[in-house]
Amino acid sequence: MEVDGRQLAVFRTRQGWYAIDQSCPHRGGPLADGIVADGCVTCPLHDRRFDLTTGRCGNDDELRVATYRVEIREDLVWVEASGLRRPRCPARA
Repeated sequence: MEVDGRQLAVFRTRQGWYAIDQSCPHRGGPLADGIVADGCVTCPLHDRRFDLTTGRCGNDDELRVATYRVEIREDLVWVEASGLRRPRCPARA
């Protein structure tokens, strides 16, 4: 998903919805293709795990991705980026 020129990965888990930067800062791996478990997503290229809430990498404290607030309103997914609060995904939740 693209929001204000940024590529984001959006995840739905039992705990809720999360949005983070799409690319792993280690080698640019596609985080949207990663496996989600225990509140983290694992990069499919080199197994770096990123916390979906904080963006911190459990394997390396210096690596992190930006996180974005997600809300569900009237079955629409809203992602907040750059201080803007507009609906960003036409798909239903």
